[in-house]
Amino acid sequence: MTTALAPTLTAADRCDRCGAQAYIRARLTAGGELLFCAHHGREHLAKLKDISIEIQDESDRLVETSPMAAPDER
Repeated sequence: MTTALAPTLTAADRCDRCGAQAYIRARLTAGGELLFCAHHGREHLAKLKDISIEIQDESDRLVETSPMAAPDER
């Protein structure tokens, strides 16, 4: 899987299966592309690998690490 030369997916990109925000783009060998939310992308990943020339997976954007909150200084 690669993200080379692929534009970042935005909130306007929607899952072809359910309409949720897309985090996975599969560029198909036959042409065209499919967009999936993280859930449906994981569900169909094995088959997508067989029919895609590129899979862009940005689902790691769903897990954000936040800095530890500073203790209350009273």
